[in-house]
Amino acid sequence: MAMLATAVAVVSVLVGGLLAAVALTGHVFGAWSSPESLTPGLIGAAMLGTAPGLFAVATRARAWHEARTLVHPLAVVLVGLFTVSLLNAGHLYIARGGSIVPVLFSLGWLFVLGVLCVCALIALAWQHFTPAQPIGPRVAPLPGWSKPALAVLGSAWLGIGTGLLARPGFWADFVPWSVNRPDAQALGVWALALGVGVLGALAEDDLGRTGSALIALPVTAVTPTVVLVFRAAAVDWSSGPALCLVAMIAGLLLAGASGRVLLTKSLAPQPRH
Repeated sequence: MAMLATAVAVVSVLVGGLLAAVALTGHVFGAWSSPESLTPGLIGAAMLGTAPGLFAVATRARAWHEARTLVHPLAVVLVGLFTVSLLNAGHLYIARGGSIVPVLFSLGWLFVLGVLCVCALIALAWQHFTPAQPIGPRVAPLPGWSKPALAVLGSAWLGIGTGLLARPGFWADFVPWSVNRPDAQALGVWALALGVGVLGALAEDDLGRTGSALIALPVTAVTPTVVLVFRAAAVDWSSGPALCLVAMIAGLLLAGASGRVLLTKSLAPQPRH
């Protein structure tokens, strides 16, 4: 699992950094043709945002219960993006044709996603069939006031992601910028993964078990914000969905930052009396 997390982190830095950087210039680049550079830019930004947490899985997590809050969303992203790419294969540059760079990128996108998807499924199956080791007591239970907010935040991301994946033709109209079908479903995959991650942390009810996810969460909120700021002209900011998106990204940032603060305080040595 640590090897998988490291491999995905390296790919995320390279590919995510490329997609985000090109989007900041206003150019459209990705595995398929998009009507607006914002969508591939956000996908790349999300990949960049998760990379620090994935590196932390490989270096800091000592047991499965300390990694699963981030690994389960990772599996959702890998399987989801690979499936979306196959279902929309006709939109890929390798099928549509075009200049050599996007065609080769779409071929590499499909191949690398396929390999990582198979590796993730094998690693998860191996992990879940391995006899579980005893888990110690919770070191830093979630404060009671945070649970309703996390439930709302996770359910919002989960619901939007499910809608974009299941009915992209309908829910794409609620995205406050121009998207096509693969754009909508790829955004849905990431929204679904964020929902799974937030609700998974709620189910764990222990900040000590979500250390890697707490590293990824605020960064995953900041990197898409940078892309949104640079490509602000493409967004219909007067619409309700745009305001909801801002609130949900702010929720991710607040949840991640406050979680880090609470975890640090809980692990700090207590003064002796």
